[in-house]
Amino acid sequence: MPGPRVVIIGAGIVGCALADELTARGWTGVTVLERGPLFVTGGSSSHAPGLVFQTNPSRTMARMARYTVEKYLELECFRQVGSLEVATTPARLAELHRRFGFGQSWGIPSAVLDPAATATLFPLLDSDRVLGGLHVPGDGLASAVAACEAQARRAAARGARFIADAEVVEIRSAGGKVAGVRTVDETYPCDIVVSCAGFWGPRIGELAGVTIPLLPMAHQYVRTDGVGAHDDLPILRHQDRDLYFRAHGEAVGIGSYLHEPMPVELADLPGGEHPSMMPFTPDTFSESWDAAVDLLPALGANRIVDGFNGVFSFTADGFPLLGEARELSGFWTAEAIWVTHSAGAARAVAEWMVTGRSSLDLHECDLNRFDPAQLAPAYVFERAIRSFVEVYDIVHPLDPPSVRNLRVSPFHARQTELGAVFGEAAATGWERPLWYAANPPPPAPRARDEWSSRHWSPIAETEARITRERVAMYDMTPLTRLEVTGPVSFLQELTSGDVDRKVGGVVYTTLLDPAGGIRSDITVARLAENRFQVGANGPLDLDWLLRRAPAGVEIRDVTGGTCGIGLWGPRARDVVAPLTDIDVSPGAFRYFQCREGHLGTVPVTMLRLSYVGELGWEIYARADHGLRLWDTLWAAGQEHGVIAAGRAAFTSLRLEKGYRAWGIDMTSEDDLYQAGLASGPAPDRRLTCLVLADAGTVPMGREPVYADGAPVGHVTSAAFGHTIGAPIAYAWLPAALTVPGTELEIGYFDRRLSATVATEPLFDPEHERLRS
Repeated sequence: MPGPRVVIIGAGIVGCALADELTARGWTGVTVLERGPLFVTGGSSSHAPGLVFQTNPSRTMARMARYTVEKYLELECFRQVGSLEVATTPARLAELHRRFGFGQSWGIPSAVLDPAATATLFPLLDSDRVLGGLHVPGDGLASAVAACEAQARRAAARGARFIADAEVVEIRSAGGKVAGVRTVDETYPCDIVVSCAGFWGPRIGELAGVTIPLLPMAHQYVRTDGVGAHDDLPILRHQDRDLYFRAHGEAVGIGSYLHEPMPVELADLPGGEHPSMMPFTPDTFSESWDAAVDLLPALGANRIVDGFNGVFSFTADGFPLLGEARELSGFWTAEAIWVTHSAGAARAVAEWMVTGRSSLDLHECDLNRFDPAQLAPAYVFERAIRSFVEVYDIVHPLDPPSVRNLRVSPFHARQTELGAVFGEAAATGWERPLWYAANPPPPAPRARDEWSSRHWSPIAETEARITRERVAMYDMTPLTRLEVTGPVSFLQELTSGDVDRKVGGVVYTTLLDPAGGIRSDITVARLAENRFQVGANGPLDLDWLLRRAPAGVEIRDVTGGTCGIGLWGPRARDVVAPLTDIDVSPGAFRYFQCREGHLGTVPVTMLRLSYVGELGWEIYARADHGLRLWDTLWAAGQEHGVIAAGRAAFTSLRLEKGYRAWGIDMTSEDDLYQAGLASGPAPDRRLTCLVLADAGTVPMGREPVYADGAPVGHVTSAAFGHTIGAPIAYAWLPAALTVPGTELEIGYFDRRLSATVATEPLFDPEHERLRS
C-alpha cells in the first residue's frame, strides 16, 4: 500500500477531488468517510448551482478555477456555456474593464461587450438597463454531484475506499501526531487526516483540537417556471444587485446575496437527506425578485416554483483554509472551497502533501495565516459576515466593525492626537497609520484618477518629501518580530543568505522551502552568540520555523510585547546621537548592523536598516516602554523638523529605492534571483521596475502588462514616486523585456498606460544616503 494511510473526512466535491489527486500521485491508501450517503451527501456540493467564474483578483484563485474547468471538461462534468457579467452603472462598467485586465494577467480570455452584443448573448436582458458586459467564453456550469462520482470512480480504481453513513466522532492522536479516526461503527488507523467537511469543518476541528475559522452562512436560490430560457445561455452575474442566474431548460435559476447575511448554527440545520438546504424565506427574497425582474423583464409574467436557503462556508477574508495544522501533526484541512475552485484546490493540497510544496502560491489560503486574536469566535463571526458582503461585492450596509482596534501599538494615542488615518493589516489585524492629518497637504496636490485615489491622501506627498529632506517617524510595530535562541546552524540551513555573521550583524535573506525555492524575505539580526531577532512576515513565517525547530532551538513571537519606530531621514543621526549610549557615528554603526543599549531611559535594540532609502534606524523596545520611546524621539526631533509619517509615504519611498519584495510570498515560478537572494541560472521572468508616463494615474496591482499589444506579464505593486515625480510599477516580465528603455503598456481599466523599463533603484543608485 504505497504512501501513508490517509483518511479524508467528507465525500463532497473537494473530498472526492482530493482522493483522485492523491491516488494519481501514488498514495493509494486513501479512505474517504462520508456522514451521509454517496454522492448526494446532503452537504453544499449536493445543492450547489455549479456556476464557475474563473476571473478573480487573486492569481492563485484564478488558477485553481482554471484547472477546475480543465479537469471537469475532461471528465465530461462541465458545460462550457460561458459567463456574462453585466454593468448597470458606470462604476460597474469600469470594474468590468478591470476584471478584463485580471483575465489578461492570468491568461483567461475574455472581452468587454457593448449593450447590444451583451443582449444578443442573453436575449432575456433588458438592453436599455445595461451599459455593457464582460464575456468569458471558458466559464460555465459544473455538475457537482457528477464530478464527485467521476473523481471517486478514478480514485477507487487506484485503491481508494469510499464509505457512506460514517460520521466521525473522534480523531485519535499519539505523541502529537494523528493516529486514527473513529466513527460510530469502526476505527480507521491512519497517519494523515484531511478535513473536507465543508460547513461541518469547525466541528471536525474540535475533535482534533484545531480551530477551523469558518462560518456557515445561507444564501438564497430559487427556480422559476418556464420563461423562454435554454441550456445554452451563458451564466449571468449582476453584481450591481448581488444576483446571479443560470438556465434550467426553459426555467431560470436565481441566486441572491442581496439579503441580509444569514449566519447558521449547525444545531439549527434541518434533518433529513439535505441538511444544508434550509427552508426558503420568501419575504427575504422580495427585493431580489424585484431586482431580477428589472434586469430580465420576462420574469414579471412568471413565478417562483421552488427555492431554498443553501448553506455554504465563509471565512474572515474570503479565501479557503488549506494546509496542515500546527497543533496536531498529520491533521490537514481543505475547507471553505467552492465548486469553482474545487479541483484546483485539491490538486494544490495533494501536491503539498506528497512533495512538501504546491505549484501555486498558497499563502492567501494557508490555514495558519491568522494571528491567534483573529481566531476568536467573535472575530471569525463578524469578519466572515463582512467578507460575505465585501468579497462578493454586496451592497447591503453593515454596522461599523466592532473588531477594529484589536491590535494597536503603544503609540496609538499619540498617533490619534496627530490625526492618524488608520488601515488594518488584513494578515495580522494591526492598525497602521496611513497618513496623518496633522501634516499639511502640498500647496498644489497632483491630481490622481478616481480609482487609485481611494484610500489615499495627498498628505502622503508631504510625508515622503519631509522624510527625504528632514526626518520622520514610522510605526514599525506591526512588522512581525521573532526571537530565536539556539545555534546559528538552524537559521543557516533554512535561509539563502549567510546568517553566520559576527554578533551585531544583520542579514537580509530569504526562507527556503524543501525544494530550495524562495518562500519569503526576512531580516536576521544577531544580538548574541545564540540569540537572534528575525523580522518576518506574519504567522506563516512563525509557523514555518516552529515546524522545523529541533531540540535546543526556541522561537517566540515577541511582536505583541514589543514596539518599533523607523526613524529615517538625513537628520536621523542628529536626533538620536544626543539620546543614546550607543555610538551611532558612521564608522561605528554601519548599515546592516545592530546594537543594544539605551535611548534616553528606554532599553532599545537598534538596527541600521532603511526601507525608504534614507539614513536611519529601526528602533525596538518593550511595549511598556513604547510611549516613552515615542515621546523621547518626538521631543528631541522638534528642532530638526520631525514628523510622523504613514504607510502611504512608506510604500512610495520603498519602491523608489527598489524594495519591491516587501512582505510578499514568493513561489517557485516567482523566485527572486537578485540582490544576492538566490543563486543558479537566471530565470525566464524577472521582477522589473517600470516608470509610467501619465503622472495622474497609478496602477493598483494585478494589471496586465502588454508588449506589441499582447499580454506578457502583470503588475505586483505600484505607487506614485513623489521624489522622482512619476508613478512606479513593479511587474513580472519575460527576461527579454527587462532591458532598461524597453517601451511597454499597462492595461488600466479601459486604457493602456505607457510605461518604460527603468534602471533601478530609481533613487540614490550609489546608496550614498544609506552610507552617510
